[in-house]
Amino acid sequence: MSDRDEFGAFLVGFIVGGLTGAVAALLFAPQSGEETRTLLKERGIELKDKAAQTAEEAVARAEAAAAEARARADELAKELKDRGQVVVERGKEVVETTKVRSKEVVETAKERGKGVVEAAKKPTKKKKKTSGDATA
Repeated sequence: MSDRDEFGAFLVGFIVGGLTGAVAALLFAPQSGEETRTLLKERGIELKDKAAQTAEEAVARAEAAAAEARARADELAKELKDRGQVVVERGKEVVETTKVRSKEVVETAKERGKGVVEAAKKPTKKKKKTSGDATA
C-alpha cells in the first residue's frame, strides 16, 4: 500500500513540476509567440509520452502484484486443504481408538457386573432368630 502512496506522490509531483516549469518557461521565454507555442507543443507531447509510459509501468506492476497474490492465495489454499486432510485423518484415528477403548470398557464393566450379580445370587448365611433367643 505504501508503494502506491509513494508512486501517487511521485506522479503528482511530476505533473506539478512539469506545469510549473511550463509556466516559468512562458513567463521568462525570450522567444516569439510562435516559437513558444512550438516549444509548448513539444513539451506537452513529451509529458504525454512520459505519463503514458508511467501509466503502463503502473499497470504492469499491478498485474504482476495481482498474479503474485493469486499464486500465493492458491498456494495457501492448497496448504490449508492438506492440513485439513491431516486433521480429518487424525480425527478418524481418534474415533477408531475411542471405539476400541469404549468396547474394552464395556466388556470390563460387563465382566464386573456379572461378578456382582453372581455374588448377589449366592445365598448368604443369615442367623435365624429363634424364639428362645428373644428376651422379654
